[in-house]
Amino acid sequence: MPAPDPAARGERTLIVTADDFGASLAVNDAVEAAHQDGILTTASLMVAAPAAADAVARARRLPSLKVGLHLVLTDGAPLLPPREIPALVGRDGRFIEPQAWAGVRYFFDPAARRQLACEIEAQFVAFAATGLVLDHANAHKHMHLHPTVARLMIAIGRRYGLKALRLPYEPAAPLAGAGEWSASGLAAGALRAWSTRLRQRITQAGLVTSDQLFGLAWSGGFTEQRLLALLPLLPGGVSEIYSHPATGGGWPGAVESYRYQEEFTALASPRVRAALAALDIRLTSFSALGPGRAA
Repeated sequence: MPAPDPAARGERTLIVTADDFGASLAVNDAVEAAHQDGILTTASLMVAAPAAADAVARARRLPSLKVGLHLVLTDGAPLLPPREIPALVGRDGRFIEPQAWAGVRYFFDPAARRQLACEIEAQFVAFAATGLVLDHANAHKHMHLHPTVARLMIAIGRRYGLKALRLPYEPAAPLAGAGEWSASGLAAGALRAWSTRLRQRITQAGLVTSDQLFGLAWSGGFTEQRLLALLPLLPGGVSEIYSHPATGGGWPGAVESYRYQEEFTALASPRVRAALAALDIRLTSFSALGPGRAA
């Protein structure tokens, strides 16, 4: 029997995800604390990151924390040796930048597509080797909006137990209601178009996803004030909020403008927990949605 659909019953459920799990001990500390004492329900693991082994050890101690794969194909180093994927990396051994140029290669270079498939599979294999249950998958900087990446990620991921994929669809109305943002312009239109196409792929594959996502407009700045303003405006159904909590910044790859500690404070805030209870918003994870709820 399919799992009941919260949207059909007018309910509001919320998945709260921390990205970049494994990037540093400061990130891992925040993930553990925000799950134990706050509202964090899931984390997305960078399997090749410097503190990945520490992240896995913590996740094993926290069975209620659901963990997925944060696939890295940009702004980072590959899992495979660079000599095996020369079409994907630069002379420094890191993925080629900018993302747009990498995307062009994926479209037009057959060698790049073959190597891309190998790297994606290697990261799924590495996650499987942790012994953790795969709650979901997504891609660093939403690279899975690229149709080639999405196609490979779904096809390969399903062989490793993939059942849920993030949909980077952020509705404008709740954020506008919170008083800080509105969607307009070419970039916003392109993002909506890519999200629509990805939703179709998710549906066709029978995977689970959320109805909407929040964190795009406020990436790196999802403060307690913003979170408290957004919660009453969440639409019905399943929402995902993603953020980048850490107890401090400064590790290699940290984004200077990100307010890591403030995002951690938001996820651990007693005021936020009280607001969720008062608004009757139930916390959940992707795997708890059940196999019957597709996009």
